[in-house]
Amino acid sequence: MSAEVETSEGVDESEKKNSGALEKENQMRMADLSELLKEGTKEAHDRAENTQFVKDFLKGNIKKELFKLATTALYFTYSALEEEMEHNKDHPAFAPLYFPMELHRKEALTKDMEYFFGENWEEQVQCPKAAKKYVERIHYIGQNEPELLVAHAYTRYMGDLSGGQVLKKVAQRALKLPSTGEGTQFYLFENVDNAQQFKQLYRARMNALDLNMKTKERIVEEANKAFEYNMQIFNELDQAGSTLARETLEDGFPVHDGKGDMRKCPFYAGEQDKGALEGSSCPFRTAMAVLKKPSLQFILATGMALAAGLLAWYYM
Repeated sequence: MSAEVETSEGVDESEKKNSGALEKENQMRMADLSELLKEGTKEAHDRAENTQFVKDFLKGNIKKELFKLATTALYFTYSALEEEMEHNKDHPAFAPLYFPMELHRKEALTKDMEYFFGENWEEQVQCPKAAKKYVERIHYIGQNEPELLVAHAYTRYMGDLSGGQVLKKVAQRALKLPSTGEGTQFYLFENVDNAQQFKQLYRARMNALDLNMKTKERIVEEANKAFEYNMQIFNELDQAGSTLARETLEDGFPVHDGKGDMRKCPFYAGEQDKGALEGSSCPFRTAMAVLKKPSLQFILATGMALAAGLLAWYYM
């Protein structure tokens, strides 16, 4: 009888130890930066996933001119990010994540810019205003809070290695780009043989960073800020395209030119019962003029570029 009791007590003690070890393992796992980022940005993912802009991109509803401008926005974004990564390559909170040969995109984007704009492309482009806030934030973090730089590097590069490959195929098919990679060099990681294994290595390096819990929470907060910058751009896109979305498009521009019967204008279709037509003019002529401005073109381009990053998270 006593032997049975001792055996039972031994089993109970063993179970307690196993349970305690499992609980400790779970706590350590949830304290991993990669897990904290995954859990802490779920809400941002959900908001991004439901934007019409993202859905249209996946359907291949993109124009070549807009894709060219998107490449421009990516060029300036990665130029800023990689400049700050270079400055902080020896910082203990970032050094283990410094993989210039495997990850850096500026050189690839330069090739894409030359393909789309020609050899003198630098004389034709400028950093879009819509991207400046994000670029300025990256520079601020790199120069003042480099321990938060991982939030931007992880969000961008891990996404590029994941969903970016899907976007590459969408772009090649929708825009009839060469299958040999011209115009989509950005998505080609020549020095990464196995994307899945490399992402595992990157996450392991990131989780091994010597960071306290407070800093990890700040990194998650910074990642959410990056998503907020994206969502602000999507809001601008929604506002700019809300009326145009109702009109049949021909070669990317509204058929309606602001002339003729106002009742045929889709903008006022929902206002006819409110007496809003009297003394009004059609907004589409104004919209056309605005869309021809480089500043708004760059807003659209930046939205396309940042949508790529957001979409990539869904495939990680």
